Amino acid sequence: MTGVLSNPIALALVPAVLWGLTPIFDKRGMAAGGGSVQASLVVVVVEVAIYWTAITVLYGGAAFSGLTTEILAVFVGAGVVGTAAGRIVIFVGVDRVGASLNNAILSTRPLFATLVALVALGEPVGPLTAAGIVVLVGGLAVLTISKGGDLEGWQPRDLVWPLAAAATFGLANVARRYGLLESSISPLEAVALNETAGMIALAGYVLARGRANVLARPPETYRYFAASGLLTTVAMLSLMTALGLESGRVALVDPLVATAPLFTVLFAGVLLRDLERVTRGIVAGAALIVVGAALITI
Repeated sequence: MTGVLSNPIALALVPAVLWGLTPIFDKRGMAAGGGSVQASLVVVVVEVAIYWTAITVLYGGAAFSGLTTEILAVFVGAGVVGTAAGRIVIFVGVDRVGASLNNAILSTRPLFATLVALVALGEPVGPLTAAGIVVLVGGLAVLTISKGGDLEGWQPRDLVWPLAAAATFGLANVARRYGLLESSISPLEAVALNETAGMIALAGYVLARGRANVLARPPETYRYFAASGLLTTVAMLSLMTALGLESGRVALVDPLVATAPLFTVLFAGVLLRDLERVTRGIVAGAALIVVGAALITI
């Protein structure tokens, strides 16, 4: 067990499999009448409850002893962007285009990190990165003409939702990696801060918009989203543990996590036959995006 917890490859594969499965529950929940904000709240409440319970049991009063104001701001920012905003758009994406298609496009997040580095930091784009961008964009093109995904159909403009989620998750992962390396807090403490900030932001959004009826959804949807929350809890903690290792550089961890859409395609083909169409185009597009993402991060 200790060997697994110190192995970034094993730790990165855990969220790949689990985040390949969570869109299946998300799609079922949305199809049963769930909403994107409701789903986001249910998932994050489940996470926060488990994380804070674990922190209380494991650390007690010694929790967050190495936390500084700067690191707190980093994880709060990552939580607002990646957990609150990112989760809302990801559920909209699952509802609009389907679990398999949405999760494949989510793996384009390294593209956004590269573009931010190019524009904001002036970092050069090497030939391997350029090749990765070409392959990744090719994968997006294949997905667009795949004629798969949600059985009710979708429009190319609907792809903006998973692309927006990819952008928020990509930026949030960079911030989380920085926060873990620049502080002495544990991955469990870090993910608790991240998700708590996201929960507060989501609750604030609901109150500000006066949308108290956002939770008035069929009971069945809560079961699906709670299951998604449990899987996400384990996946998120595993990801944070991998990023917190000295050997857990983003260039190693992110490409492995980005294989999640391949698992989603497999799960959707078996478990979502009544809601989605998994075509050869989706499989090919997902594979191209995974390869492109790997080239970009390497």
